[in-house]
Amino acid sequence: MSENSVFKDDLFEGKRVFITGGATGMGLGFAQAFLNHGAKVIIASRKEDKLEEAAAITKEKFGKELLWKTMDVRNNETVEEVANFIKSEWDELDILINNAAGNFVAPIASMSENAWRAVVDIVLDGTFRVSKACYPLLRKARSASIVNIIANYAWNAAPFVGHSGAAKAGVLNLTRTLALEWANDNIRVNALCPGVVLTENVKRNLMLDEDTAKTFEDYIPVGGITDSEKMAQQVLYLCSPAADVITGDMLIADGGQWLVGNAFYQMGKKFLDE
Repeated sequence: MSENSVFKDDLFEGKRVFITGGATGMGLGFAQAFLNHGAKVIIASRKEDKLEEAAAITKEKFGKELLWKTMDVRNNETVEEVANFIKSEWDELDILINNAAGNFVAPIASMSENAWRAVVDIVLDGTFRVSKACYPLLRKARSASIVNIIANYAWNAAPFVGHSGAAKAGVLNLTRTLALEWANDNIRVNALCPGVVLTENVKRNLMLDEDTAKTFEDYIPVGGITDSEKMAQQVLYLCSPAADVITGDMLIADGGQWLVGNAFYQMGKKFLDE
């Protein structure tokens, strides 16, 4: 059994997995988890150097090959190119993880059109583009699964990250829409709402200092700030045969943070006061 995993090593033996935003952070954690449970994995993101580094680290650490392609989810041409690459490599696709995202702190009143568009184009429009491009490959599989990564403000307010909140809310709606539209193709579509994971992007754009991270942790009843490996277990579950009756739903794995309050509101007020 893989280290720290509750699942059998061969759970995804022979399965073909595509992960966007897979070169760093949670995306790379998802990719390595699938590889360690027998799957073949392709990751994509915008930066070639990060993809090369991810593949090298994975090879060194686990002795497994991680395929990769550069892709910008904002550019449909590159999305179609990667879909064609997957078709040439595998002809079909069992699992798609829409993980590519962007976020930063900005009050709506001072948010530029470009700032709004940058996040919505990656999170919402990107999820649409990739899902649509991969649909012909997914429907060829006997039973396929999509997991979209959202956030625990998707169904509530998202103060000071309104662009991300609106986009994630759209992804949640899209998740449920596709779950119904693609059910006859044996494609399950679910969402994962992860807890706070201090990836490099999160540290750079959201957790601006230790006090900010502490504010978020104070709002987590169980488990505290988590890690990519633990979140990968949730994704594995949603894509596993054990979840074959689950579609159009979301798995909230944030330690109960969403029940307590909105840390972004407290953090944002402090940010503005300063």
